[in-house]
Amino acid sequence: MTTDLSRAQRPVAVANGLPNAHYIDETVFAEERDAVLHATWAGLAVGADVPANGDAKPIEFLGLPLLLIRDKDGIVRVFQNTCRHRGMILVSEPRKIEGAIRCPYHSWCYSTKGKLVATPHVGGPGQNSHEAIDRDTLGLIEIRSYLWRDVVFINVDGQAAPFEDMHADLIARWAEFDQPLYHGGADSQFKLNVATNYKLAVENYCESYHLPWIHPGLNSYSRLEDHYNIEEPDRYSGQGTLVYRQFEGEGGKRFPDFAGLSGKWDEGAEYITLYPNVLLGAQRDHAFAIVLEPKAVNQTTEHIHLYYAAPRVDDAMRQKNTAMWKEVFEEDIFVVEGMQKGRYGPGFDGGRFSPAMDGPTHCFHTWVANRISEHRQKLAHAAE
Repeated sequence: MTTDLSRAQRPVAVANGLPNAHYIDETVFAEERDAVLHATWAGLAVGADVPANGDAKPIEFLGLPLLLIRDKDGIVRVFQNTCRHRGMILVSEPRKIEGAIRCPYHSWCYSTKGKLVATPHVGGPGQNSHEAIDRDTLGLIEIRSYLWRDVVFINVDGQAAPFEDMHADLIARWAEFDQPLYHGGADSQFKLNVATNYKLAVENYCESYHLPWIHPGLNSYSRLEDHYNIEEPDRYSGQGTLVYRQFEGEGGKRFPDFAGLSGKWDEGAEYITLYPNVLLGAQRDHAFAIVLEPKAVNQTTEHIHLYYAAPRVDDAMRQKNTAMWKEVFEEDIFVVEGMQKGRYGPGFDGGRFSPAMDGPTHCFHTWVANRISEHRQKLAHAAE
């Protein structure tokens, strides 16, 4: 199926959203996987998933078997979780790599940097080498990756511009936060399994238009009129608030602030989507990252992680803060699942956008449409 994307690429006042097929059709989802999720810098995990040297975690990304690992020198890497011998999965559950990554099938071994270091009996019993087996060319297949704000981004097809170039604007926008982020630990992470296409979670996060009805608690002090749109076409989008209220514990106790912030952040905060699937929050006293894992065309797992400016913060406050954010994000579930169900209505034309309120969401639709259009053009040229 080839969808008509032209209406999503119009200016916001006359645009329609992406066609229904982009939320419900398996063939279109496969095209989007190649054009968007594999061809750009997509979020995979966080560095805190592998906190110590040698820690390894197997992850499937749209069916692609990957291995997230922190190597012996502390560098976070992503490899294809596939032995170069007979294609066996190397690591089947999170664990610490002691020494080398050993294939459970024929015991070929790889260093934490992916180098093939042992091939037992490959030349016959007791012969651990063979002239036809060049270890230097048979290391693990490394997936291009980049770590920013503790999020592990991957570019599966290897063709995207360098992350620091592609996202230079956002990196500069949040340059004041270029300092250590400390993950809160086991009680500062949770996941939500949601029956929706990942894009609907992005679209909902981008805008503040829904706050009065979906988040009445937040809206009681951070009103709709206290928010502003963030629209950087073909880059990122989101929303900000001018009245961020710091989290407080017993007796008015607060988390420590990130160091050296300008006055903008005294009562300001920003919530930005880094396309295609990472939702980020920047505030003076803590931050969060949400990695949206597309499980299927209509299934998404949201991985939420909370970070602080100090390696240790008050336990009770930290746990209460996690519970507060979980409640907020759970309030959105019925909305994104409801929109997913609505996309099965054949008369729905992608919907319209409020030019005043939906600009950030329109930016995302246009970005997706542009990526898919470029992908189709490349395929057409290759076929000529």
